[in-house]
Amino acid sequence: MRFLLVAVNAKYIHSNPAVYSLRAYAQRSGFGPSSRENGQPEAVAEAVLAEYTINQPFWEILADLYGKKPDAVGFSCYIWNREMIFALARELSRLLPHIPIWLGGPEVTYDPEETLSSLPHAAGVMIGEGEETFRELLELYAASSHASAGGPGGRGPAGADPETGEDPEAGTDSAAAADSEGAVPPEKNICWPSPEGIRGVAYRTHPGGEVTRTLERPLLPLDRLPFFYKEQKEIGDFQDRIIYYESSRGCPFRCSYCLSSVDKTVRFRDVELVKKELQFFLDKRVPQVKFVDRTFNCSHSHAMAIWSYLKEHDNGVTNFHFEIAADILTEEEIALLGSLRPGLVQLEIGVQSTNPDTLREIRRSADWERLKEIVGRLRGGRNIHIHLDLIAGLPLEGLESFQRSFNDVYSCRPDQLQLGFLKVLKGSYMHEKAEEYGLEYLDFPPYEVLFTRWLSYEDVLVLKRVEEMVELYYNSGQFTHTLPVLEECFSSPFAMYRELSAFYERRGLFRQSPSRLYRYQALLDFAAGADPERLELYQELLTFDLYLRENAKSRPDFAPACRQEEQAKERISRFYREEMKNPRFLADYVREGYDSRQMARLTHVECFRFPVWEERMRLPDGKIYYVLFDYRGRDPLSRRARTEILPL
Repeated sequence: MRFLLVAVNAKYIHSNPAVYSLRAYAQRSGFGPSSRENGQPEAVAEAVLAEYTINQPFWEILADLYGKKPDAVGFSCYIWNREMIFALARELSRLLPHIPIWLGGPEVTYDPEETLSSLPHAAGVMIGEGEETFRELLELYAASSHASAGGPGGRGPAGADPETGEDPEAGTDSAAAADSEGAVPPEKNICWPSPEGIRGVAYRTHPGGEVTRTLERPLLPLDRLPFFYKEQKEIGDFQDRIIYYESSRGCPFRCSYCLSSVDKTVRFRDVELVKKELQFFLDKRVPQVKFVDRTFNCSHSHAMAIWSYLKEHDNGVTNFHFEIAADILTEEEIALLGSLRPGLVQLEIGVQSTNPDTLREIRRSADWERLKEIVGRLRGGRNIHIHLDLIAGLPLEGLESFQRSFNDVYSCRPDQLQLGFLKVLKGSYMHEKAEEYGLEYLDFPPYEVLFTRWLSYEDVLVLKRVEEMVELYYNSGQFTHTLPVLEECFSSPFAMYRELSAFYERRGLFRQSPSRLYRYQALLDFAAGADPERLELYQELLTFDLYLRENAKSRPDFAPACRQEEQAKERISRFYREEMKNPRFLADYVREGYDSRQMARLTHVECFRFPVWEERMRLPDGKIYYVLFDYRGRDPLSRRARTEILPL
């Protein structure tokens, strides 16, 4: 009996820890893979995985599922894959009508009856945590398959003949319906085993049947869950996938928009067990591990133990991502974080809003001034990537208030600023308050806000366009020297991005999806209109920003012509020749045997009139500055090239 667990991820680089955990938990209970290849009897039941992405063609996924010929299927449902999962479930139930189809995950767990009403051919929904529920369900189907087929390896629905796959009690109707190859018995003859004794499910025993919900399942101690990555062959060598890991479940906070607020408890995995599992990732030199803990530092001792372990066992490669509440960080935690290798840790901090009335209304007890101070201290260490989040569409926050929140958060100069939009999740307190807030949202995933009593749909469209500009220009990290100078021409950062989005709209650039290099030209054109007197300065700023990120051997069109060009070329050529004899700036290259031409290909030297690398911009003094860009010496956080001002 093969129970197929299906994950449809947002991207190939993502992985689905939910289905991995279900399978590993079942395997530990004896439901392991088939051993027929070794000449041994086939296992009574096994859980197998199938992973896809939402970008794959629907027909391709459906055909692959059909080809696997499972005896039961379980789909892992989230906002990003709900529509595809439901469509797959509907069509698969037509192709393989006998097999029970189950669903689980946050997108279906709070309204299982509604889910099953829209999928009349589905067998049930696993509610909440699924590890123990799935194990018991697999045990039920294994027993049914074993009994109906007369022993291990049975196939077909409960009560079916092991040779024909038909129900012997179905009568002549069944035989008549199967007079051609591939035909199936009528739906009234399909009967699935009843999981009435399994807690935490909503189920039906035949297609279109009445739905029954069982008692709620108690929460599992996290230490009982196996570490599934050790045997996870589907993940490959870990080098091209983001690895997700959880050391706790639940959240101590009660934010009204979040489903974690429904779970009133926080459970932690034993920290010694966590250390052993993290060492596995360190030994494998996994590029990135993302903790899915809702508020990682809600326990000081838990956070300190893990961060200390990572510091002591740092492999110089692996990055660990944590979602934290910055305003509750202790002095001890701040000191420890400040001592970590640059790039070892990155922190995501949900600010959501700086409007105190909004924060109270969404039941979020955040101290903005404290948070701002701590973010500043963490940024000052220049060793941690900081990601700050805002949510548009929250109660009591209109466009003017959100603009203040944006400017407040922007002033922290995070490495990334995510401007997200409220998603009204079923089962959340926000969902209950939607009518009171005049909150209208999409009636299909991702259930995103359309408008509220305080924020019109026109305002939402303004913020959508601003969001895209922030993604292209701020979060890309490609314009770190140009943007601060350009901001001086506007009343606030938000005003600049709003005007930039209007510029894009007028040029039709939103529809054209301009290339990466054209974004530089577009920003120069925008700057020329906003601050025409400093056009040459913006040309040099953009040139500096470009070469910081990439070794572009073709000089960009927007770069200003270098005065004394022939003299500059000769000086640059002489620099590389002299480095061969007496290395001062590229000693590592010389030591490794590179000649002057090879060094010139692997690095870049550019001349500037403005000292664009300085925080306080000075007027040109007639001097030509030569800047070396070394791409092997990139900053571990920003990935910007190492720079040196050359005495040429």
